[in-house]
Amino acid sequence: MTGTSESANPDCASPESRTPVADVAVSEEQVASLPSGIDICYQTFGDPDDRPLLLVMGLGGPMTWWPPELCRRLAAAGFHVIRYDNRDTGRSTRLSHLRVRRTDLVKAFLGGSVPVPYSLRDMADDAFGLLDHLGIDAAHLAGVSMGGMIVQTMAIDHPERVLSMTSIMSTTGSRTKGFQHPVLLPGLLRRGARTKEQYVEGTVVFQKLIASPAYPTPDDKVRARAEETWERGLNFPGVMRHMIAVVTQPDRTPALSSLRMPVTVVHGTKDKMVHVSGGRATAKAVPGAELRLVPGMGHDIPEGLFDTFVDAISSSAARA
Repeated sequence: MTGTSESANPDCASPESRTPVADVAVSEEQVASLPSGIDICYQTFGDPDDRPLLLVMGLGGPMTWWPPELCRRLAAAGFHVIRYDNRDTGRSTRLSHLRVRRTDLVKAFLGGSVPVPYSLRDMADDAFGLLDHLGIDAAHLAGVSMGGMIVQTMAIDHPERVLSMTSIMSTTGSRTKGFQHPVLLPGLLRRGARTKEQYVEGTVVFQKLIASPAYPTPDDKVRARAEETWERGLNFPGVMRHMIAVVTQPDRTPALSSLRMPVTVVHGTKDKMVHVSGGRATAKAVPGAELRLVPGMGHDIPEGLFDTFVDAISSSAARA
């Protein structure tokens, strides 16, 4: 890696904007029907003639977990931003016929062999399918958590289609890196809420465990996002399918050494969901990668760090 930066003030200045944030064009939600039979719901921000940037969300998260204001800021920085619902989230295809039992998940976590409905590579293929639908040969990629694992997989499998990559709060797939804090396991394995109220209040409680302590998000904003997530179509069995794809992922460390596109790795020093060792390992594995450690950042995308994320993604793209 080229170096490690650990800023005492991660709120760096925004890149010079090409378009005022308030004037950024935002599309309606649309659906891409892929040849695989998967339908992917997506939305775009900004000018289609600008640099394409695909944003990939993490485990169980719909595209709306990429805050619209952050997407607008990225578009104002010169990107055509594309966010989308992964399979089994939001308004994309639900693979309800593929069931995962909690016993299978625990067995897989312990290293046992279990049936896997689909892999992170299948989810990476969904992302490439969306780019194909949009007529985009190559794009800049940014992914958070499981989304970081997906964009790493994309870069390994088809480097010619990846202009730059920003891996945020993610890891390499190594069992000894990027582990979860034990306090989170009960929440990760809990049964899905039966009502909207249960889900919203459970989200508030869990958010307090994983959120950035230096950049707190008010409870009312956490509730509003949880309500939106529920209303767009929460899919608890889909979260289980995501989880087993993550637990059974391969260690990408050797393959990451083949990457030659610009890579920036962003990780919080207070991340309980994916320990900071995951970010360090990712940056170490990729030749020339830049590691940006953010003091006080946990496992979320708080408003106070929007400029940090814009700067990191822009830095990757500028080196392409």
